[in-house]
Amino acid sequence: MDDAGKTASMRPTALWRLAVFALAAVLGIVLLCGLGIWQLERRIWKLDLIKRVEQRVSAPASSAPGPDAWPSIGDQDTYRHVRVSGHFLRNHDTLVKAVTERGSGFWVMSPFRTNDGFVVLINRGFVPDGTAESAWRDNNAEGKTMELTGLLRVTEPQGGFLRRNDPGADRWFSRDVEVIAAAKSLGDVAPYFIDADANPKSQQPPIGGLTVIRFANNHLVYAITWFALALMLAAASIYVGRYEWQARKTIRLNRV
Repeated sequence: MDDAGKTASMRPTALWRLAVFALAAVLGIVLLCGLGIWQLERRIWKLDLIKRVEQRVSAPASSAPGPDAWPSIGDQDTYRHVRVSGHFLRNHDTLVKAVTERGSGFWVMSPFRTNDGFVVLINRGFVPDGTAESAWRDNNAEGKTMELTGLLRVTEPQGGFLRRNDPGADRWFSRDVEVIAAAKSLGDVAPYFIDADANPKSQQPPIGGLTVIRFANNHLVYAITWFALALMLAAASIYVGRYEWQARKTIRLNRV
């Protein structure tokens, strides 16, 4: 076969490879742009979530959801400002490992029987390490009728601090409502707990009002990253495509 025949036979293969490369580049650019748009949509959702949570936290306290509302409790209720009236149950406290702005220690989770007849776990606040288990107790508060306000929180199953709860040893690393209720023989309790508000009249433990409300919002950075990668891929594809086109054009001219 002469040189002209060889050149003619190579052209379809070369054009096919260039077309496949162009198609792959376009698909990659579309995919990267799609990921960037998705991150922008996630950012809009996250900003709306932050706004709604801030509104819940700052809103006047409403009655804590009763048994009729328990099946529908979910993320949409997290950080609602709620209130309950009733009394703490004696000798059923649970200390859950915690790390706060005040150092390491424990959350004091205590069952609270409301005047509406149901039991809910109250996170009464933070107790520092080294504090004797009984030193923070207010015996006058046990069994005394009172009204509490705080933020509704959904249960925290599966443990925490890379460790699982050990009910048998009474070692707790997350506020798992169902498991705590079973371990303390509390019966049927609300499927949420309440982070008690700070008590401005007392700085003695347990210290309430330490709920951290923080949402990571890096979606704009992620979006810029995906769009930048799409732009880089587009630029690289154009450069390679032009280079290949010019190279093949030069070869054709040299063979004429």
